[in-house]
Amino acid sequence: MLTQVGFIGLGVMGKPMAMNLIKGGYSLRVYGRRKEAMAPLVEAGAVACGSAEEAARGCDVIFTMVTTTRDVQEVVLGERGVIAGARPGAIVVDMGTISPAATRAIAARLAEAGIEALDAPVSGGGIGAISATLSIMVGGKPEIFERVKPLFSCMGKNIVHIGPNSAGQVAKACNQMVMLIALQGLAEAFTFARRNGLDSARVYEALSGGAAQSRVLEVLGKRMVERNYDPGIEARLHYKDIQIVLDEAHTLGMALPGTALVMQMFNALIGRGGGNQDSSQLIEVIEAISKP
Repeated sequence: MLTQVGFIGLGVMGKPMAMNLIKGGYSLRVYGRRKEAMAPLVEAGAVACGSAEEAARGCDVIFTMVTTTRDVQEVVLGERGVIAGARPGAIVVDMGTISPAATRAIAARLAEAGIEALDAPVSGGGIGAISATLSIMVGGKPEIFERVKPLFSCMGKNIVHIGPNSAGQVAKACNQMVMLIALQGLAEAFTFARRNGLDSARVYEALSGGAAQSRVLEVLGKRMVERNYDPGIEARLHYKDIQIVLDEAHTLGMALPGTALVMQMFNALIGRGGGNQDSSQLIEVIEAISKP
């Protein structure tokens, strides 16, 4: 059994995910850049650590939940990173959304040190992290996935092993493509409705009962109607995810025209100063370019 757990990265997603592992009965060593982020977990029984290396020491499995590819490389492979503290046979699970190519390289470097690796990015946002209803897409050896699956079950409901290392990241890229292209469609639809003099709330109600019904409509469509841009997920994070998708597409020599269009819309959203707001603010970009 995997009993001693390390958790690194205690932001909007990481903190509740770590808390749910504690609620599941696991003993945690935690590390976050801000001491105040560790405080509620320490109150719940976790051990606060001063570095990723320290958090990994003596652990059976170490989770990372940090923002960018560079962040993961630093906390896992850096001078005081996980690789410096983890014992051979330990399992490192990255649950952020990063480059598939970098994920494969990190897994290879860990393997040289006798450490197993899984990539397990999630979908469901802060609400899913708090309620332990995340969708978790996992890449890595199937036998390692089975060992960690009970811990995943403390954090999510839809847990799927996709394939080898980086397969989870590719699946997450697919998730972001579908979601953000749908978001673009919603922004255009509600702008079209307003230009025709319709009440967006009524249109939202009608769409919710038809074939257009989706989680994107339910959550982000409602935010568009209400003009509520308090971030569920900040637009800058979706922008980062689209860049990962298009970088991988360029490597593969393939065209993703819908995703490229969304990238341009997010360029404009970030340029308007909306990076720290919810991605539903994309509707204001569409409205700005659609004025007569």
